[in-house]
Amino acid sequence: MTDESFDPEAGEQPDAAAPSPEGDETTPADAEPEAGEVSPEADELTVTRMELEERTLDLQRTQAEYLNYKRRVDRDRELIRENATYAALTPIVDVLDNIDRAREHEPLDGGFKAVAEQLERIVAGLGLVKFGEPGDAFDPTVHEALSHLGTDPEVEVTTCRVVAKAGYKIGDRVVRAAQVLVVDPADG
Repeated sequence: MTDESFDPEAGEQPDAAAPSPEGDETTPADAEPEAGEVSPEADELTVTRMELEERTLDLQRTQAEYLNYKRRVDRDRELIRENATYAALTPIVDVLDNIDRAREHEPLDGGFKAVAEQLERIVAGLGLVKFGEPGDAFDPTVHEALSHLGTDPEVEVTTCRVVAKAGYKIGDRVVRAAQVLVVDPADG
């Protein structure tokens, strides 16, 4: 077999139709990457996909942080509103006590009756609820026992016998505990 490679001194070139010594008819530009090699386009695509995934995770994290921030701000606003309502209604409880005392002496009439009813409607609309009635079971979380009046065979648990001052709540929050006189059940 003859060597068909180019000999610069002879000035001859190998026949273009003749196969190369390795038997590969492709040029290096057309060559496909061997196993284990990554083409520049595939490498760039992989990097781009990784960056896309990273940005997607960043976006999801930012959206979750924003949602948590929004919930926290809404919760804080509600707490501020509740605290402001509590602070505004606490001193009004004494006014409501005076209205109740006035009713105990005689029925309200005229302008005073209209103002009292309007005030009671407004505070009820803001969530202020009056509680504490004679006969209620004593609950130290909402009642303040001023005194024990002894025992009563008709009750099964410690019971409010007299309500000196009504209690007030806003939701589950006690504005003022009901001040009561209690009786204990009789042993027997």
